[in-house]
Amino acid sequence: MRRRPAALTALGLVLCCGLTGMLAAQESLLPPGFDEHPAPRPRATPASHPAQTPPHTPATPHPAATSPRAAAPAPHSTAAATPVRPAPLPLASSAILPEDTAVTAGAAPAPAADPIDSLDPAVIDQLVQSAAPRFDIPPEAQRSLDRVGFLAETDGGLPAVSTHYLSGDYVGALLGKLQGPLVSRWGHILLRRVLASRLDTPVGMNGADWAALRAALLLRMGEADAARALVQEVDSGFYTRGLEDAAMATYLASADPAGLCPIEALTAAARPGWDWDLSRSICLAFNGTEGSPALAQLDRAMRRGAAAKIDILLAQKFAGSANTTHRAIQIEWADADELTPWRTGLAFANGLEPPETLRRKDWTSYAMVATRAPMLPLGSRAAAADVTAAAGILSSAAMIDLYAQITALQEPDTTWGPLATQLRTAYVAGDPGERLAAIKALWGDSSDPARQVSRQVLTAYAAARIEPAAAYDSDAAGLISSMLSAGLDHNAVRWAPFVAVGSQAWGILAVAAPAKLAPVGSDALAAFKSADNSDGALRSGLLLGGLMGLGRLDSQTSRDFAAKLGLAIERKSRWSEAIDAAAGSHNPALVAMLAAYGMQGAGWNRMTPMHLYHIVGALRQVGMEAEARMIAAEAVART
Repeated sequence: MRRRPAALTALGLVLCCGLTGMLAAQESLLPPGFDEHPAPRPRATPASHPAQTPPHTPATPHPAATSPRAAAPAPHSTAAATPVRPAPLPLASSAILPEDTAVTAGAAPAPAADPIDSLDPAVIDQLVQSAAPRFDIPPEAQRSLDRVGFLAETDGGLPAVSTHYLSGDYVGALLGKLQGPLVSRWGHILLRRVLASRLDTPVGMNGADWAALRAALLLRMGEADAARALVQEVDSGFYTRGLEDAAMATYLASADPAGLCPIEALTAAARPGWDWDLSRSICLAFNGTEGSPALAQLDRAMRRGAAAKIDILLAQKFAGSANTTHRAIQIEWADADELTPWRTGLAFANGLEPPETLRRKDWTSYAMVATRAPMLPLGSRAAAADVTAAAGILSSAAMIDLYAQITALQEPDTTWGPLATQLRTAYVAGDPGERLAAIKALWGDSSDPARQVSRQVLTAYAAARIEPAAAYDSDAAGLISSMLSAGLDHNAVRWAPFVAVGSQAWGILAVAAPAKLAPVGSDALAAFKSADNSDGALRSGLLLGGLMGLGRLDSQTSRDFAAKLGLAIERKSRWSEAIDAAAGSHNPALVAMLAAYGMQGAGWNRMTPMHLYHIVGALRQVGMEAEARMIAAEAVART
């Protein structure tokens, strides 16, 4: 008889064992009495290290856990950090005979028929494909989940080992509770840097869930581009439910529904939900299939009422852009009472702008998505930038680029065109007084604080071109705040000789200067407090917290001024003990996350001097003094 290759024989035996239902109608090929005895013992496998249990997290956990790293789970598990490749199929071995079966010496059993002969080759190919791992890249090219992120330390990210020994349960709870906006623009920038950094997966956490947790927080911060880059750091075959959900929200926020298609084809192929069903239809339209099966599926969804009419119409219009049928879809917003991530993302993907009545219902959330949408009119993006620049989403350079595009239009917008011309005057006018007047006109009044701060970000480099002079001392605080919004601390310090001791500008420079300018005494602090018009002298308390955190105030002066303000600035809490412990173990990533936790709020009136003191002191202790100075200066400038 023709000999069959050993590998094919092995595969045949494995398939035979796994297809009992398919071959039930055939006569058993095992020797008589074989299945009446105990099953053969499994083959020995090399010993592996047991998975470690995540360490217990106390009420006020220490920032560093001492347990070793956990073993890796299957794709939808949440118990470990590193993916494990599927084990190879076992090779066929000699049959283990029952212990009470006698073997006659010299007698050889008759060869049994090979079960693979009864299978159709097409069936074999189908079974082999169904048993293959759910990956679209070869094993040698798959990325490890031990370390996830796209910003390496050499590019400005945090050290990867900052999270190596942290408890996954603790980090997950901490980031999950970061829901609201941060009072500090520089706090937002710091947290974005941490979340984007290439960090080790915490102990007891799956690397895909580590990416999902950070991407979801980035989306809540309005950082869709960073969230998209983060979810793309994980191979599609390793996606968990949490990362699939984060990917859905991320690709909608970045107006790229087709980005979900690799996930739809692998781990999310059977995810329930109307949004996943509509996404699968969209992906069907973009996979090169001839005809219009995708539109037919969406038509059936419309007839069944599987989702709101506007949601299906937007999906039909986007799917139709990949088809040659040129089917016209009319988008009807009349029945829509709110904007959802699906509606905003699909509208942008179709090159549409939702009605203003819907945009204004949750303007802040809409602006965070609209400000980076290149398909929108420049005027719409500029209006959104008046919100997002103050939050820390847009830099001064990005704001200037946006206004430069408006200036380059042949017919600039009637609202934003004059502002773009005014910005040019602020930068290039020959007369310093004319430049300063243009800068102040762009700032506007204080009726809209977010817009005023965003315009200060816009004029940061123009403010740095104003030569310091005593004649401009009344505008010094605004100019210094504008420069510091872009981190131009050396330019700001040039104003130190021209500001009055005890003024707001003096207080900003006292905490923002790269080095201590001069000893800060009780008289200067008393003068600052007398000019403080903030509610409850909050500005004076924040100045005290910033100076103490930076170590620029002696202990006796600190105690005396705190007593005058009625502050117990050094009091302890569970949060303060946690951030102090993280700083003591020199863990910058955990310090930054805890600092962000302490800066949640809609405005600086939600910040306390005690919180600012611990935040600034902890950041300084772990080598982030520049960020600490900018946060402290922002606190004094914006109260």
